[in-house]
Amino acid sequence: MEYILRAAGVAQDSIVDGPGLRLCVFVQGCPHNCPGCHNPETHDPKAGYDLSVEDILQKIRENPLLDGVTLSGGEPLCQPRPLSYLAEEARKMGKNVWLYSGFTWEQILNMREEDPDVRRLLDQVDVLVDGPFLQSQRSLELRFRGSSNQRLIDVPKSLASLSRPPILWES
Repeated sequence: MEYILRAAGVAQDSIVDGPGLRLCVFVQGCPHNCPGCHNPETHDPKAGYDLSVEDILQKIRENPLLDGVTLSGGEPLCQPRPLSYLAEEARKMGKNVWLYSGFTWEQILNMREEDPDVRRLLDQVDVLVDGPFLQSQRSLELRFRGSSNQRLIDVPKSLASLSRPPILWES
């Protein structure tokens, strides 16, 4: 089965969307419309272009220097099926997977119970940066996030304990 993703773009050498050198996939479509969003062009789900997940995987294979893959947006949880396949294959290549979402951990846990594709995706994620961007809590001092309400969540540890609040990632 070929997986197709609605994409806004791909950054093949990001150093700001997680630790190390990363391939960052920006998906198209976002229901949050956060004021001050740094990617407002990704909000319209009809914009962007179709991109084969196999093409993204080939880019990962071609760059042995990559430490990981980051799924950003837009809102990645609006396209969990192709992204779950991408994340599974990236992890098979030894890459860590980060996911940025405007949904909170608590909302995502509820989505995970209702949607097997969200469950499959979340099971492949190492770190989740959760929550909407809040202009009033914006800070350039924060590492890997835009506003102080957003958390860096260690997903495997949090899922193992179904921790509420979640267990935060430590670099």
